[in-house]
Amino acid sequence: MRETYDPAEVESVQQAHWRAKDIYRAVEHALDANGNEKPKFYVCPMLPYPSGKLHMGHVRNYTLNDVLYRYLRMRGMNVMTPMGWDSFGLPAENAAIAKKVAPAKWTYANIADMKAQMEPLGLAFDWSREVTTCKPDYYRWNQWMFLKMLEKGVAYRKTQTVNWDPVDHTVLANEQVIEGRGWRSGAIVEKREIPGYYLGITQYAEELLKDLDQLQGWPEQVRRMQEHWIGKSYGVNLAFPYELDGEKKQLRVYTTRPDTIMGVTFAAIAAEHPLALRLAKDKPELQAFIDECRKGSVSEADMATMEKKGVPTGFCVKHPLTGADVPVWIGNYVLMTYGEGAVMGVPAHDERDFAFALKYGLPIKQVIGKKGEVFDDKVWHEWYGEKEGTFCVNSGKYDGMDSEQAREAVAKDLEALGLGKLQVQYRLRDWSISRQRYWGTPIPMINCPHCGPVPVPEKDLPVILPEDLIPDGSGNPLNQD
Repeated sequence: MRETYDPAEVESVQQAHWRAKDIYRAVEHALDANGNEKPKFYVCPMLPYPSGKLHMGHVRNYTLNDVLYRYLRMRGMNVMTPMGWDSFGLPAENAAIAKKVAPAKWTYANIADMKAQMEPLGLAFDWSREVTTCKPDYYRWNQWMFLKMLEKGVAYRKTQTVNWDPVDHTVLANEQVIEGRGWRSGAIVEKREIPGYYLGITQYAEELLKDLDQLQGWPEQVRRMQEHWIGKSYGVNLAFPYELDGEKKQLRVYTTRPDTIMGVTFAAIAAEHPLALRLAKDKPELQAFIDECRKGSVSEADMATMEKKGVPTGFCVKHPLTGADVPVWIGNYVLMTYGEGAVMGVPAHDERDFAFALKYGLPIKQVIGKKGEVFDDKVWHEWYGEKEGTFCVNSGKYDGMDSEQAREAVAKDLEALGLGKLQVQYRLRDWSISRQRYWGTPIPMINCPHCGPVPVPEKDLPVILPEDLIPDGSGNPLNQD
């Protein structure tokens, strides 16, 4: 027995023994002492991004994983823990720009460094199953899955307003926009209409919502966050008719508060809305405001906190029930990606509309009352926007109805006029999967100049990304000669 404990010596000897015996290699079928097959357990931690340096967060994460592996193995289970590298992404490309090297070279060098840092920790990884997500033998399966989802109509192409970082020259997710700026570059984010490929997860919104009930033991606040993310709501899709350029058209609006429809005093449309773009052709001041609105994110959270601005278009649509003229404004707080890019302004009963109306001197008409409460059109009170315990006032035939009764009655009347119907809507949006500039999995589509986008045949996978290109920050290196 040693008189002193030398960790480095003990570790090196023990780890050499583990390597010689290859004790962490997982096998398909393992038997216990009685010849019975051991139950299997797959322990897979989140794969690290190869930045080149391990930090204590990595050590903490993989130590916890290691403890679980060893505990289950001692309990007689056949356990597998692979390791790999989440190695595609914009950070590698930005680093490559700064260092004037190919992202592949930078990435593979970092993987080698981090693997060398990991090995002395003695973690129970089966390195024979190591994966690197930027290698063709891995991302061919990304491409295969994309083609399968394309066949089923889950993957599709569309043009949509997105967050654009003018410095990084890439699309950003809402979570990557911090106070209107790109999370990495710090540049003011712009809104741009860009074609891309999306996964239609909204097809599964109801299934996702119902399956939250199966998350037994999860913290309630986590489940509530997921419910909010999916964001199921009940409302009415209605139309404000108008005529323009000799054509009869409709401005479509989705609202969860149809009981307030008699309190509409204006309509607000997104800067990217087709009607806004058409009206701006004749009015330079509208185009200037639209250009201003292009600077900013498409995040609902950002829209909720930003200063509300708008400009009148001088154009009116018709109220669907009364036929009265409703002035149309372009508002910087209206999202083209929510509903159909337009909202009905009910300033008496929507806090956002209330602030907007006060700022621009728009009419504020009370159409919801509450027993014992007095309405003040100069100060917002929370009950103005409540559904429970309130009822319709100044609303003609709907007077006295509660929110649910009015919702049904308004929807019925609108449907009879061909101007609306009940609708369930979700906050959940389809996921964009084409956000990378260059250093990402190639989407297996051929851009044929004659027949449009055509899927690559499965037999020709993988579509390989060139690894020798050196980006300079001016856009996608694949587009350069």
